[in-house]
Amino acid sequence: MTDTSLAAFKDTSETLAEILQRQDSAANPSLKPVDMPKDSATFAALIDSLRYTLKKDTVIAVTNKADTLRTDSVRRSASGIEAPIDYNAADSLVYDAETGFAHLFGSAKVSYQNMELTAEHITMNMDSSLVHAVGVMDTTAKELKGTPVYKQGSENYESERMSFNFKTKKGFIQNVKTTQGNGFLRSVNSKRSNDGYFYLENAKYTTCDADCPHFYLQLTRAKINPGKETFFGPANLVVADVPLPLAIPFGFFPFNKSYSSGLIMPTYGDETARGFYLRDGGYYFAISDRIDLKLLGEIYTKGSWGVSAESNYAKRYKYRGNMFVSYLTTVNGDKNMPDYSKTTSLKVQWTHSSDPKANPNTSFSARVNFATQNYEKNNLTSLYNPLSYTQSTRASSISFTHSIPSIGLNISGSSNITQNLRDSSMAVTLPDLSVSVSRFYPFRRKRIVGSERWYEKISMSYTAQISNSINTKEDLLFQSNLIKDWRNGIQQRVPIDATFQLFKFINISPSVSLNDRIYMKREKRSWDEQRQTEKRDTEYGLYNLYDWNASVSANTTLYGFYKPWRKLFGDRINAIRHVVKPSVSFTYAPDFTNESYGYTTHYVKTDAQGNVSTVSYSPYANALYSYPSSRRQGSISMSLSNNLEMKMKSDKDTTGYRKISLIDELSGTLSYNLAAKTRPWSDLSMRVRMKLSKSYTFSMAAQFATYAYEMDAKGKVYVGERTEWSYGRFGRFQGMSQNLSYTLNNQKMMTFFGLLAGRGWDKVFGSEKETEERRDDKDDVDSEDVNVDPILKRSAKKVEKKAKATVDEDGYLVFSMPWSLTFSYGVTMREDRSKPINTRRMRYPFAFTQTLNASGNISLAKGWNISFSSGYDFNYKQISMTTASLSRDLHCFEMSCNIVLRPYSSFNFSFRARASELADALRYEKRSSYSSNIDWY
Repeated sequence: MTDTSLAAFKDTSETLAEILQRQDSAANPSLKPVDMPKDSATFAALIDSLRYTLKKDTVIAVTNKADTLRTDSVRRSASGIEAPIDYNAADSLVYDAETGFAHLFGSAKVSYQNMELTAEHITMNMDSSLVHAVGVMDTTAKELKGTPVYKQGSENYESERMSFNFKTKKGFIQNVKTTQGNGFLRSVNSKRSNDGYFYLENAKYTTCDADCPHFYLQLTRAKINPGKETFFGPANLVVADVPLPLAIPFGFFPFNKSYSSGLIMPTYGDETARGFYLRDGGYYFAISDRIDLKLLGEIYTKGSWGVSAESNYAKRYKYRGNMFVSYLTTVNGDKNMPDYSKTTSLKVQWTHSSDPKANPNTSFSARVNFATQNYEKNNLTSLYNPLSYTQSTRASSISFTHSIPSIGLNISGSSNITQNLRDSSMAVTLPDLSVSVSRFYPFRRKRIVGSERWYEKISMSYTAQISNSINTKEDLLFQSNLIKDWRNGIQQRVPIDATFQLFKFINISPSVSLNDRIYMKREKRSWDEQRQTEKRDTEYGLYNLYDWNASVSANTTLYGFYKPWRKLFGDRINAIRHVVKPSVSFTYAPDFTNESYGYTTHYVKTDAQGNVSTVSYSPYANALYSYPSSRRQGSISMSLSNNLEMKMKSDKDTTGYRKISLIDELSGTLSYNLAAKTRPWSDLSMRVRMKLSKSYTFSMAAQFATYAYEMDAKGKVYVGERTEWSYGRFGRFQGMSQNLSYTLNNQKMMTFFGLLAGRGWDKVFGSEKETEERRDDKDDVDSEDVNVDPILKRSAKKVEKKAKATVDEDGYLVFSMPWSLTFSYGVTMREDRSKPINTRRMRYPFAFTQTLNASGNISLAKGWNISFSSGYDFNYKQISMTTASLSRDLHCFEMSCNIVLRPYSSFNFSFRARASELADALRYEKRSSYSSNIDWY
């Protein structure tokens, strides 16, 4: 058996010069040995002198007494070469016919099949196909340039010296550097065998891409199967060039580029309540290119355990999705003790989406996120993720749609589940089917000749919905009866409308809406005189309920322009435009609560004292779509919308003018019911929206009650029949809700202090180019989620932003410590009827609900980042969810510490390598259990 060890190779190896001289002497004994210089400096000097003697552009006449046909590339049987060897050099090529040497200078390149060798200087033996490549010392930079680079397929090896035999496909490399997977291998001496394997001695493996790696594994021996795996012998960890007493006898690194089945190593640790654990260990099944399966398990020393399965599937241009199922058994306390408990938890997640390219008219999607009430509390990962641990609701949906564009038909179906994790209640809709026909014009001619006739403007559409739903608890869902407990029904709607123009400026739109409901059961009520209770009986059958309403509306748009007085406002304001959109509508509907329609009925109640009364009710009050409960309507609705804009001169705009919105919208709506016998006026609804800046728009909606409070003889307050206007007061303000947020950072503070110091806007903001650069480097904060730790939201974005150092006018480095602080204030204002009314003004005092949230981050230095988030509830006078995070980017390592302070306390410290190959091996984690004194909301 051939010895392929590195020592055997070194013992039997010969220098290139010795091999060439021995072969040439055997072929021609008259040749004298040639002494080749062994050090690179002497060799380079020799080549330079030879190059000076021969000159670069000299045509060298080569004479060889040997038969030139013996080196013909067509005859390959004796040489063992299976393909032509291509070689070239950018500088010059020197060939010695007597020795058979070819010297290539300047970006030399030799190619054979899928192998390629490049270097600054390459020496070839044209008979034995032996190649020797070295770099050349750059006397100016004092370093080697043009070092040999060997490529075979996608593999790349860089070294200082390299020898290779194209016949035997063996090679010897010194100080090689190569990339395998996400790691880097360096070796002092390396050998390549004819089967493509590399044998390394005194090698280093690291995932750090620095020239001087911050850490590496010192490998005594290693064997590389390029692109697949690396096996190594005894190895120890070296950090900052300091060997650590951490060693392993052997190991391997898989570098398979195509996914394959294999073991998943578990993580270890300890948890206060459940003991030591092994988590997330299992097996990965690479079933096919379209589907895979990952099975994981976890076990704790105190009896808890769990299993999970996850599968990804995809078919190009068809669909893709993911399925995840997890089951946990959690044991707390000791057996036969009062605090002993054993609970089971389940979680199911499924996402699926179909590709529109498969069928543009059909789509199927799923987003299932179902979990039992106690799953997140028992899942160890959720304890350190406030976003999951404090989640109170979950929503799941599965939907299907299909459309037929030729006839405008759309069919859709869905199933929805909404969970409340606080009380384990859930709302299930299974299924929810919908059929709709798009708007069409039944009286329109297929071929229109002449002007359009009035009846051709009449349009109609159709919508039908079939639904089946239930509100229940988790443990009662599968015990429910489909007929008795579930609510189901069918609802149909047919709107008919048209639009006409009156006097070219007024739009008249009449419409009629037909509605229908179908139920399978109804509830009859009666009075039991003996028990003095109400009896309820369910009747099953087919029950149809319908209603209709008709309306007509008129609207137009009015424009007004005002040119301000130039002596007062100057020449910059060109004009102010006022847009008014009035609208009036009339709606009529009969009184469907009349018992003649059959939607309402009554029973006679006789109490224990003999008092007789009539109780009205609807058998369909608890039905899915309720019943037509509106009384007779003959209401007139009026609305008025305003928009105010200003046109100013501007040098930045190409048109010379720019528009400024003063008021985006100021609208009000009020209605009067002609059919109502009491309180015909509705409340006044108003809305205002103004764009205060480019990034902030103020919006508020308010409602003003029309009728005033009155007090009866007993002092009880009720809504009377007199309007607030009759008392000379505006409508009673019902309340409002508003949320304001603002982000403060170092750039804004610099602007503020710069203005106070009297510096101009150019000094404060700098040039336009500098402003753009700062805008690109700005770290925006999401004002909508100011109570969420930014580290948690950006945990998946581990990208380091590299910024150039900036200097001031004097050439000193500009001090920079980027920070941001976001405040969010929410206030809700409403009438507090629990307090006594003001008898003089007949108004209740207002109650305010206020919350203040704050989050921020600061970068102490490059790689250091501190973030926090907290809030305060003024009503409960308590601090809301409070978290803090510290992260440190250590180039090839990362350190993070996340702390939850309220409403429970926990911490999670992690220090690990960034590369996935070493993330599980080179890591340290410390986690706490949540405190026993949890203060829930």
